[in-house]
Amino acid sequence: MYVQIETETSVDNNVTLVDLRSDTISKPSKSMRKAMSLAEVGDDVFGEDPTVKRLEEHAAMLVGKEAAIFVTSGTMGNLIAIMNHCNIRGCEAYCGEDSHVMLHEQGGAAQIAGVTLCPLPNNTDGTFDLKKLQSKIKGDRQHEPISKLVIVENTFNGKIVPQSWINELSSITKKHSLKLHMDGARIWNASIASKIAVKDIVSHFDSVTFCLSKGLGAPAGSLLCGSKSFIENARSIRKVLGGGMRQVGILAAAGLIALKEIVPSLHNDHRRTYAIAKAINDLNSKIITVNLDEVQTNMLFVKISSDKITSRDFVQRLKTTNSNHDDDKIIVRGMALTPHSARFVLYYEIDDEMVSAAIRKFSYVIKELEN
Repeated sequence: MYVQIETETSVDNNVTLVDLRSDTISKPSKSMRKAMSLAEVGDDVFGEDPTVKRLEEHAAMLVGKEAAIFVTSGTMGNLIAIMNHCNIRGCEAYCGEDSHVMLHEQGGAAQIAGVTLCPLPNNTDGTFDLKKLQSKIKGDRQHEPISKLVIVENTFNGKIVPQSWINELSSITKKHSLKLHMDGARIWNASIASKIAVKDIVSHFDSVTFCLSKGLGAPAGSLLCGSKSFIENARSIRKVLGGGMRQVGILAAAGLIALKEIVPSLHNDHRRTYAIAKAINDLNSKIITVNLDEVQTNMLFVKISSDKITSRDFVQRLKTTNSNHDDDKIIVRGMALTPHSARFVLYYEIDDEMVSAAIRKFSYVIKELEN
């Protein structure tokens, strides 16, 4: 398994660029930049930044929790949650084996928090077998780690974790006195697509993080939400992790705009993502396909079924212009995840015109590869 990380290179002025590597490359809107320039600020470590306070209060209200804290990233928010819930030595937390906290946060739970992560095989919708979870819960305090926490990621590779499964999971965690944390980096996408309010999605969870810097377009930052006592402890942990920022209201101002202006438009990202996915499938290619059932929010995954063509080959061809054909004078950037899977992610800056251009390039390249 590999993940292809590309750096941006210069593009000819005569070429159309559609950058779908990730929604993390989204840039602040004009209204965000204006709000940032006018933001009222203070020292946040002293609790004196009024814009940060407004953002934290607004975020807590939206997710139905008592309080929130502004942190540098979702990774920091998840780590703080783990350290907060697993507050004695020798704890164990449970998560999906393909989750972000397991694969893409440098093992911070073990490296920094001293917490063992017990991975459970993920189903394609982000769930994991609850009977298997129960079989992993420890009971022998003399010989085993202390079961403390279950972590759920939503969305999971762009898919919405079923609420019925979450409800069943909650019953199990309550029975075993386990805490629940949601890595809701893209929870707003899940909410808009499912038409379920975020506060209802996370009602069973003791804590939740969500990102402002992905599809919401803010330049940086995430929110960690929970009870008042949980957030009070989180401030202390944030400080020791180096996350105590000062006049950070400049960033918080962009976050407020993201929640008020970008969240209501996420359905357009989902619509456009599906349009690209359907256009690819409508080509009836034998080697390049998309599972439309799994295109639920702003991510689509292209499957390459070929012994001669890898996802790197596919992604490389999409970002090159080899001919003078108008449909080839388009660069589409994506990310090769495995030899047979490539990911493309949309965000608010990708408009209908860019989607049409991307479809033209996908069609041109897929037909070329077919031949």
